[in-house]
Amino acid sequence: MAAGARAAVPGLTQLPPLSLYVHLPWCVRKCPYCDFNSHELRGGAQLPEDAEQGYLAALQADLEASLPLVWGRSVQTVFIGGGTPSLFSPGAIERLLQMVRALLRLAPDAEITMEANPGTFEAGRFRDFASAGVNRLSIGVQSFDDRLLSALGRIHDGDQARRAIETAAERFASFNVDLMYALPGQGPDDLERDLRTALSFNPPHLSYYQLALEPNTLFAKHPPQLPDDDTAAQMQERIEQATAEAGLGHYEISAYARRGHRARHNLNYWEFGDYLGIGAGAHGKLSFHDRILRQARYRHPQRYVEQAMRGAAVEEERVLGPSDLPFEFMLNALRLVDGVPAAMFVERTGLPVSAVYRRLGEASARGLLDPDPTVIRATPLGLRFLNDLQQLFLEEAP
Repeated sequence: MAAGARAAVPGLTQLPPLSLYVHLPWCVRKCPYCDFNSHELRGGAQLPEDAEQGYLAALQADLEASLPLVWGRSVQTVFIGGGTPSLFSPGAIERLLQMVRALLRLAPDAEITMEANPGTFEAGRFRDFASAGVNRLSIGVQSFDDRLLSALGRIHDGDQARRAIETAAERFASFNVDLMYALPGQGPDDLERDLRTALSFNPPHLSYYQLALEPNTLFAKHPPQLPDDDTAAQMQERIEQATAEAGLGHYEISAYARRGHRARHNLNYWEFGDYLGIGAGAHGKLSFHDRILRQARYRHPQRYVEQAMRGAAVEEERVLGPSDLPFEFMLNALRLVDGVPAAMFVERTGLPVSAVYRRLGEASARGLLDPDPTVIRATPLGLRFLNDLQQLFLEEAP
């Protein structure tokens, strides 16, 4: 659908919470499983931090051009992702957040998260990121086992991961440890050691993802030998058991948190909230009373900078139609272990619940969805076969 076109979506009575996502696309080395828009720094190249002509200037131009779309709205969370954002200097991150505060209405209690790689760890650097305004760190550990880290192409080792978590615990009131399971050559004992190590730090939040072979990655081209589905399911069950015993609540299919430490930014995604995405390849979703808009920025950093400086960073834009909305909503909300109130479907899509009655009934009859009409919630079976459950809503029309 052409930019600016309108779809026949009933009016939204209120707009959802708004977040900001900022993409910093550079990394030291591209991991073979990574399908994110990330680019290796080659040949000793320097990060384009220059405030006048570099990437930060492009981000500012992108944000300034986007202001009419979010005018007057308060931003509840900020997430700086990549790539490896912790490659950027604390000074650059401070300038970025100053720019965000100057241009947007940032909530006083806004959650400001930044991704960090233990391979870029320095104690003083973590301290300075906190001083720059970052109040939550997400540390990409993936494993503490050097053998498994090597198989994943990571640039850090287990000792660096442990030191990074120790420092994050000293500097940040909230942080996340990002781990993966069902890795090449990983067995139950390996998983147990990773779990025991991670939980020994009493992390406020733990993300634990199953490794997937994504298209257009090195692993997709040259697939490693992974644990079979039954073994992966047993690993997932062990993770759920161990985290519960450690006092971490399982609130999303891959997320576990202590009370008060759920990832507010990610929750906004899962509850079909709004987010403005700036930076190379960043995606966004913005609601208006008469439409819901999806955007995508130019992916290649140089192309993005050129276009952003012209006030034209958006490469693709489309309005979601009534037939798109059920699947878009369920793709996110069904990931939440406790589900969402059925009324949230109406609030966030502008469609009546009757638009999905047939598919809700079908999913409930198959044991994938809770039959309670006041909530949209996957059963334990539905969470295990989440893709199948989500697909039921793919072609739903009102």
